[in-house]
Amino acid sequence: MSSLSASDALSGHSHAHARAKARRARRAQWQLWCILVVVLGPLVIYPLMRLAALSVTGAHGLTLHAYAAFFGNPETRGVIGTTLGILFASATLASLLGVLIASMLFFKPFPGAKLGTRFLELFVAFPSFLVAFTLIFLYGSQGSVSIGMQKLFGLQAPPLDFLFGIGGVILAEVVFYAPFVVRPTLASFATLDMRLVEAAKSLGADSSMVAFKVILPLAWPGIAAGTILCFLLTLNEFGILLVLGSAHLITLPTAIYSAATVDLDLPAASAGAVAMLAMSLSLYALYRRVNVRAGGRDGR
Repeated sequence: MSSLSASDALSGHSHAHARAKARRARRAQWQLWCILVVVLGPLVIYPLMRLAALSVTGAHGLTLHAYAAFFGNPETRGVIGTTLGILFASATLASLLGVLIASMLFFKPFPGAKLGTRFLELFVAFPSFLVAFTLIFLYGSQGSVSIGMQKLFGLQAPPLDFLFGIGGVILAEVVFYAPFVVRPTLASFATLDMRLVEAAKSLGADSSMVAFKVILPLAWPGIAAGTILCFLLTLNEFGILLVLGSAHLITLPTAIYSAATVDLDLPAASAGAVAMLAMSLSLYALYRRVNVRAGGRDGR
């Protein structure tokens, strides 16, 4: 009897646990729907749907005229080429610099390395245009460094005059987005089995061989995730372009902005925005796939 009572009690406890689990699942579903309807609906989903609808709506119904007008414009092809050129130059240099900084912080720690890591983590919270203004105050034609060099060497004109153009934009984006690569790279390095590194060194491998034959193959998912994130953020950069981009340096974000605010051509601006959104979502999907392979080691 006691055995039967214990079995009944255990069965009742199992059923109660299953009912509680089902209630939690239903509550989670209701919370998800609440977030979708109350938060994401009016703030994200509806504006994106309106944007997509505006890009394919004309006076006589559905049409692709906005896409044809925007991408059929000969100037747009030059804008896309400029955008991709700045994107690949900035993101590639920022990724290389980020990996180099992470390698120094992890494998060659120095006094103040932890403080430097904390500063880089804080740096990602700064608005991008602040970096652009900082570079202007330092390296602009009237910046402190430029004026100091002019006085030091007795020059007639400031020696530095490159910020307001493609050089300044690339420099600012490299400075701003390199820290975004440092964090996932450091997290990836932290998962390495250092015994493998020591074994490679004991077998006579030099530093470059250890880096490319041991460390890189093991840490590449985190490095790749940081690099793709850098490309994604650089693609959507607007503040630096607005501050440092000259009138002749027009990229896709500034072209969309100009079409919407200057030309008042909202359908054409919507078509460009939808194309940028498609590129951004593609990069984000690739980032998520690589990040999952990295095991979420960037802290996500």
